[in-house]
Amino acid sequence: MYPERFSNLPAHAWPRLRALLDVHEGGGPTIHMTIGEPKHAFPAWVMDVISENAGGFNNYPPNDGTPELRAAIAGFVQRRYGVPLDPDRNVMTLNGTREGLYNAVMALCPEAKGGKRPAILMPNPFYQVYMIAALSVDADPIMVPATRENGHLPDFSSVSKDVLNRTTAVYICSPANPQGAVASREYWQELIALAEQYDFKIFADECYSEIYRDSPPVGALQVAHEQGADLNRVVIFHSLSKRSNLPGLRSGFVASGAENMREIQQLRNFAGTPLPQPLQAAAAAVWNDEAHVEENRALYVEKYELADRILGNVPGYASPEAGFFLWLPVENDEAAAVKLWRETGVRVLPGGYLAQDWDGSNPGQGYIRAAMVAPKAETERGIELIRDCLYRS
Repeated sequence: MYPERFSNLPAHAWPRLRALLDVHEGGGPTIHMTIGEPKHAFPAWVMDVISENAGGFNNYPPNDGTPELRAAIAGFVQRRYGVPLDPDRNVMTLNGTREGLYNAVMALCPEAKGGKRPAILMPNPFYQVYMIAALSVDADPIMVPATRENGHLPDFSSVSKDVLNRTTAVYICSPANPQGAVASREYWQELIALAEQYDFKIFADECYSEIYRDSPPVGALQVAHEQGADLNRVVIFHSLSKRSNLPGLRSGFVASGAENMREIQQLRNFAGTPLPQPLQAAAAAVWNDEAHVEENRALYVEKYELADRILGNVPGYASPEAGFFLWLPVENDEAAAVKLWRETGVRVLPGGYLAQDWDGSNPGQGYIRAAMVAPKAETERGIELIRDCLYRS
């Protein structure tokens, strides 16, 4: 016997992609533009910090993060967003943001609201963990379209009052994956006001926050602090994966008001998997350093400019505001991905694999997602092949 709660899940994006493409031969040397795994160099001194603290592998690591790591994270939030946080009451380390995004629902969302089954709202397209988290607590995952018409940011105020009245949490990703859209200060203000009106929490997935063109994206906790809102209304999630090219270090964090953090920490006491102490030492050093982040961001700015130059004349092309994905319009996302692979060797992800059919449509199906994570020359070649294969008659 197995539980039925996950029995209707669609196949995950990566098995679907392999099934779609691997039955065909690639049309050239493989250029991987599917997964958002950064390929820039991480700071060389990270290995020195790990080596210097290697004795910590002999100890069980602290569950909430070492005092040094939590202080470094609080320092980052203060520098970046101007929000003063108590490292002991407002911050907890994570083994990557996905852990936190999943467990926040477990720790913070009630079993019912107003006597009804709870609802959890999320953008469509979306990061798949949002949906599985909602299903895990027997809540209804409600997909809110993020389309070109609404600037690729979901309009949660358009959801019916009946659903909003039973909503316990809203997931929002800014900068958005896959579209690269950035929530403005006004967007956050309106969402916080909606959350206060209908009494739900905002789970702000901000893991792409440090990859942008000119102006740093405004943060959810930043706006809550500016407005004097209860910090328990907002929960933010960050990691070193994109910011510092360290996806394998698995250093993330969650931050919120003290009441939220008490519940999240209590769950992690029973179900958490803390980073080994040498890795926490390395993470603290990386969160404390901004020079390598600026260098990394400059490399992505060069790739934005490449994409604009190569694809600027493509009808419907939208230059990403932030992040490292291209969200490119096509007539048929699966057909475009197959054509591109068979004729050029470039692998991209059909946009429909990142979204769900909802109200008779899938808002991702008219797009492909291409990750600009490889070195500049390889990225340039990949973008040129996409243009020549899909957009030149």
